[in-house]
Amino acid sequence: MSSIELLQRQIHTAQDLQAVVKMMKVLAALNIHQYQQAVASLAEYNRTIEMGLHVVLKAAHTHDASLQHDNGDGFNTYSPSLSSDLGRCGVIIFGSEQGMCGQFNEQISHYAIAELEKLKLSPEHLAIFAVGSRLISHLETAGYGIEQTFAMPGSLAGITSMVQEILMHIARWRDREQIGQILLFYNHLHSNTLWEPYKLQLLPLDGQWLQHIESQEWRSQTLPTFTMPSDVLVASLLRQYFFILLYRAFGESLAGENASRLASMQVAEKNIAERLTEFTGQFQQKRQTAITDELLEIISAFELSH
Repeated sequence: MSSIELLQRQIHTAQDLQAVVKMMKVLAALNIHQYQQAVASLAEYNRTIEMGLHVVLKAAHTHDASLQHDNGDGFNTYSPSLSSDLGRCGVIIFGSEQGMCGQFNEQISHYAIAELEKLKLSPEHLAIFAVGSRLISHLETAGYGIEQTFAMPGSLAGITSMVQEILMHIARWRDREQIGQILLFYNHLHSNTLWEPYKLQLLPLDGQWLQHIESQEWRSQTLPTFTMPSDVLVASLLRQYFFILLYRAFGESLAGENASRLASMQVAEKNIAERLTEFTGQFQQKRQTAITDELLEIISAFELSH
């Protein structure tokens, strides 16, 4: 194969790759938008849950009632703990199931590991869930065992079922394994191409957050009433609250993953364009040299014939 033919093949390959990269950029941008929209849509739902908690907390405060209750599914009211001894710690780390997303998994892994080291807990006091198989090697290399791995859903449609499954495991953590503290680690998106690691304490509940909810003014003069036991109602509201937090973690992590992929594809597109320019220049130069050589041969043959 001549050097010109080889360059032609390299140019065609680069052009095909360029088209693939452009398509991946478009898909990543669309995914970022839909995950951001999904996370934003949780705001009103979250506000409704907080309004329900406000009503129950006000009633409990008025009647000096305790909200401690366990209905058998591991979801009690999770009142803020006043003790520094929270027992074992459950950790859920969100990564990716797919590649080509730059340092996305390395970044969240290193951040989670650094935060866990601050807790100074022995391995037997940690239970770690990894969401996304590409996290596993980073965590295991650092010496952390993974209790269970979940597949990161590839679309919005798969998030709800994954959240429900993880909620069942959290209930089991609380009920059977005496886990008093649960932390979430995920990449939080704050622009279309920028993200940063984020830590969220799922349990125990933030006492200041509960006080803030209770202190809010109700919009009307009459506070709504309820008929079911307050502890059962609070447990139900908190299940919905945990659903929101986990759904948001999935949505923001997936948005961050696609932002990382978009940034990687932008770099790849630039590199491909540079190589394509290089190949095209070499091809034009060699093609021009070949044409010149052919013309010289024709002239030489003409001169010899005369």
